[in-house]
Amino acid sequence: MATVTYEKASRTYPGTDKPAVDKLDLQIEDGEFMVLVGPSGCGKSTSLRMLAGLEEINEGSVYIGERDVTHLPPKDRDIAMVFQNYALYPHMSVAENMGFALKMQGVPKDQRMKKVREAAQLLGLEELLDRKPKALSGGQRQRVAMGRAIVREPKVFLMDEPLSNLDAKLRVSTRTQIAALQRRLGITTVYVTHDQVEAMTMGDRVAVLNNGVLQQCDTPLNLYDKPKNLFVASFIGSPAMNLLDGKVTNSGIDVGNYTVPIEASVKSKLDGEGSVTVGVRPEALRIVGPEENGLEVEVAVVEELGADAYLYGLLNGGTENQKEIIARIDARRPPEKGTKVKLTADPDRIHLFSTATGERVGD
Repeated sequence: MATVTYEKASRTYPGTDKPAVDKLDLQIEDGEFMVLVGPSGCGKSTSLRMLAGLEEINEGSVYIGERDVTHLPPKDRDIAMVFQNYALYPHMSVAENMGFALKMQGVPKDQRMKKVREAAQLLGLEELLDRKPKALSGGQRQRVAMGRAIVREPKVFLMDEPLSNLDAKLRVSTRTQIAALQRRLGITTVYVTHDQVEAMTMGDRVAVLNNGVLQQCDTPLNLYDKPKNLFVASFIGSPAMNLLDGKVTNSGIDVGNYTVPIEASVKSKLDGEGSVTVGVRPEALRIVGPEENGLEVEVAVVEELGADAYLYGLLNGGTENQKEIIARIDARRPPEKGTKVKLTADPDRIHLFSTATGERVGD
């Protein structure tokens, strides 16, 4: 087992001025499941490939345990990688695919098969060891790719969007299996995904990247409850956080005709801020009576999901970039499309961000 450390690690591709990964500082603990998440082009896969030795590191260093692996070839790093496209040999059986790396290392056949059978038992592949990849489903192929990594007993697992080729239902069940398996094996794992729901449900900690820069690294719950800046606030959470332009006043923060209530301790931290961005999660909003202080919204769509329902509304008199708002509502009593309702937010569940810097204001 081993820790993984990025020390101001950067990667700039030839012919470009801006780094794909810019001075990444990240410490991954021994046995931790770390997820790198962000939009396409944010640098998450490049960061993983830098650790694997598949991308050159132009500045900074990468360590596995106490060993500086910055300039070591991939074969000397003691890592195992699971790719998006499985990368199985079509002419080999499942058992041969799983044991191939050990065969290349000169491990005797009986030892190889012992490890292959142990991994197959972990992954529920015992009945499939004699099959070829073409006879397997996508989920089964991904488990074979996992098994090939497990038999090597590496210090670090690297997984690059391993579930992206699976259908929605299979993704949910497979991510649960991967997370449970990692905890059972206790091997340090770095997992890349663009799916923030996948990141939130699988990771011990999640590192959010954007434009090659680490925005925040924390537990899933802390990322959700205390996003460090506007990017993290808008990226983490499904549906996304509502972000509204607000004007700081003596009585609170005005968003249109609605005065957002804020606690006195937070108000004191807004000195010098003429305007702020107000962030409210859909579940922090509730419908109130027409005579109460609230945000007037015209109901555009109600998305009914059984146990939950989401109201998608248009703010009355809002500007173009702040018109839509989403609220989680009672699924049994949804308002009619086209009607107007008032929404209010719980003061202790409001997030404030500096309009100038995008950074969180307050705690």
